Amino acid sequence: MVEFIFMLTHHDVTVPNALEVFEEVKDTGLKMVGAKDVGLPVDKLKELFGRARKEDMTTFLEVVTYSEEEHFRGVDIAIAVQADYLIGGMPWFFERTRQYLMNKKANVKYFPYIGKIEGHPCILKGSIEEIIEEGIKFEKEGVDGINILLYRYVGNQEELLNHITEKLHVPIIVAGNVDSFEKIDKLKRKDKNIWAFTIGGAIFERKFVKEGSLRDQIYAVLDYITKIK
Repeated sequence: MVEFIFMLTHHDVTVPNALEVFEEVKDTGLKMVGAKDVGLPVDKLKELFGRARKEDMTTFLEVVTYSEEEHFRGVDIAIAVQADYLIGGMPWFFERTRQYLMNKKANVKYFPYIGKIEGHPCILKGSIEEIIEEGIKFEKEGVDGINILLYRYVGNQEELLNHITEKLHVPIIVAGNVDSFEKIDKLKRKDKNIWAFTIGGAIFERKFVKEGSLRDQIYAVLDYITKIK
């Protein structure tokens, strides 16, 4: 079964009331939660991730910044908050980030982006061949998994989904713009390769249950991933 990661984020920024939102939804059956490296001070992120650990949740810190200084600040945040997974981060920092984590003896799994990442919120560009080639390269270098902006790809998203699930063999997280049950259906049909997907903004925008609460959105997605074929 494909897993659902609730990101306490909107427009690629951790929401300012993330702690309050977490308290509101923590007993819905969520198993996985995450935040971005921007939007909250580190002390608040530490508190957030600490609360998630107390609830036996798996945690994710996603890096969405571009400069070297900001990127490694995000990596350091992931280590400081004791995230289970460091996801995202610009692919051009992959080799150095992997070595940095090894040098720090960090107990965190690393799922970088692949492809040409631009803008904020991030979008994915580049040819499908280039994206797959980079994913294969990272696989050969021992990456834990891949975090891909499938539904922010400016090209043929369906074709990209087919190619990543046919040609990549590490766990894959689909991040960004998973904002409908139809898209979840497509990921579920590829759940041999797609390990998880993230949703943040679509929960806050009530995309799944019109006029429903945040809890209603969470319940709807969790219920849906267990029912679809």
